[in-house]
Amino acid sequence: MRKNLGKIISITGNMIGVVIHGHITQNEVAYVIRGDKRLKSEVIKVEGNVAYLQVFEYTKGIKIGDTVEFSDKMLSVQLGPGLLAQIYDGLQNPLPKLAEEFGFFLPVGVERNAISLEKKWEFKPSVKKGDKVIAGSVLGHVPEGIFKHKIMVPFYLKNEYVIKEIAGQRDYTVDQVIAKLKGKKGEVIDVSMVFEWPVKIPIEAYKEKLPPKETLITRARIIDTFFPVAKGGTYCIPGPFGAGKTVLQQLTSRYAEVDIVIITACGERAGEVVETLREFPHITDSRTGKSLMQRTVIICNTSSMPVAARESSVYTGATIAEYYRQMGLDVLLLADSTSRWAQAMREISGRLEEIPGEEAYPAYLESRIAQFYERAAVVKLHDGETGTLTIGGTVSPAGGNFEEPVTQSTLKVVSAFHGLSRDRANARKFPSVDPHESWSKYKSFVRDDLVNFAKSILSKGNEIQQMMKVIGEEGTSTEDFVIYLKSEFLDAVYLQQNGFDPVDASTDAKRQEYVFSKIVTNILRKEFSFSDKEDARHFFYTLRQFFIDWNYKEWKTRKFSEQEGKIDKLLSDNSHAKSMH
Repeated sequence: MRKNLGKIISITGNMIGVVIHGHITQNEVAYVIRGDKRLKSEVIKVEGNVAYLQVFEYTKGIKIGDTVEFSDKMLSVQLGPGLLAQIYDGLQNPLPKLAEEFGFFLPVGVERNAISLEKKWEFKPSVKKGDKVIAGSVLGHVPEGIFKHKIMVPFYLKNEYVIKEIAGQRDYTVDQVIAKLKGKKGEVIDVSMVFEWPVKIPIEAYKEKLPPKETLITRARIIDTFFPVAKGGTYCIPGPFGAGKTVLQQLTSRYAEVDIVIITACGERAGEVVETLREFPHITDSRTGKSLMQRTVIICNTSSMPVAARESSVYTGATIAEYYRQMGLDVLLLADSTSRWAQAMREISGRLEEIPGEEAYPAYLESRIAQFYERAAVVKLHDGETGTLTIGGTVSPAGGNFEEPVTQSTLKVVSAFHGLSRDRANARKFPSVDPHESWSKYKSFVRDDLVNFAKSILSKGNEIQQMMKVIGEEGTSTEDFVIYLKSEFLDAVYLQQNGFDPVDASTDAKRQEYVFSKIVTNILRKEFSFSDKEDARHFFYTLRQFFIDWNYKEWKTRKFSEQEGKIDKLLSDNSHAKSMH
């Protein structure tokens, strides 16, 4: 077969213009031939017989007249057993393998298989000869860590097929044929355990898409109780630099009640990514007792890597996440940070000389962000199981300005907003989620009346605090001062968590329901009688310390009950307390 070739006629940074003679498609992969090196690139725009390509490597040494070879394939990733516990770059090259081969500095134009072709997997068939199958149907499974990795009919096969041959139960490499499918026209298709899928096309090999309803327990109290996320839903964490976005995402990936976590670092600072890479293999997963990496995939693309690869890393992460969702698993995709992905889009758009939108971002910024978040879903699969993909993205607006285009475009498509506050971060309040700015369209597992009452106390307390800054504590009535103390108490004992304490860092749903109900019913809804403001302050400060100590006691242990007894005694000693309605 004759190769489709082109010649470079322009070079602008990592974007090249190529004159072509054959047929090409949008998002097709091409290779710039530079000596014995082949630099991977992608078609992003076609005008007449000129194609514009973004090169995923540094373009130093490329010159006008160099040959470009088109592959006739879209930018794709390999899907199959062996993805878990891997660290990839944005193009799904296994970074540890490359580092082993070449050291710290990776050479230009090197590609390696994302999935090992040597490793053998024990395949167990779940279909028999003569069975009818379609795209996404399960042919069998192999063990991958703690999961049954389902081997599915490749998603690109659109028709109904009949099983002509199916492999028996024994060990195979991923590229060995494990099934032969016969089509309606008599054609026979060989199926192995691995296949490719274009990253920019969502996987839709399921029966139906369902609305997200079930709460995703992150074990962060402020999120689960006040601003919950649903399994199969979307949320974003905008905040200024240094407000704790990455730390919050790392703790979420560690404690959230999901099966698989995909972390996509699309343009984050290298130091933060290195911290994640160093820590994760040594973190013990509380669910399995094994390394947390065994149910994690990391797509690593730092701000020092080529700009074009940031975009591919987001889609690579989404495609791998959708693949595991197709197995009936709950998957969480964390993108950090989508602002740098948007900046890469802006840079490429500028080189294409497109008409700029607000703050020079491309006019299609909103639709691209929407396309990414729309890949979150709750899906009913052909075998009756349900799989979910939840997407959470961080946004890094310059100066913490939430009015900038990336944050605003994200807010239009997500259903929960966890806005981080610089003031709360400076006050060492973690998580620094602002309870006055954040919101969620999802329903919490905690009773609505309790949550709404607590939110009203936080709101009133904030108003009184702002007033006290002007008129001072002396000009505030004791009643108002008590409301302020209640809001500060709630903030200190419930909204904040100690990420370094093994107990307080993660609070399960039952404990959240129990403790929150006690706080609202026995404290926030009570009217207390105090002789003066100093008396009120002393009471709430003592109560606060008792609750913080309670947060460090393991749920339903003797120490937990003893600490609760101290709290109850202190509350009963204030004999003039009565309920507020």
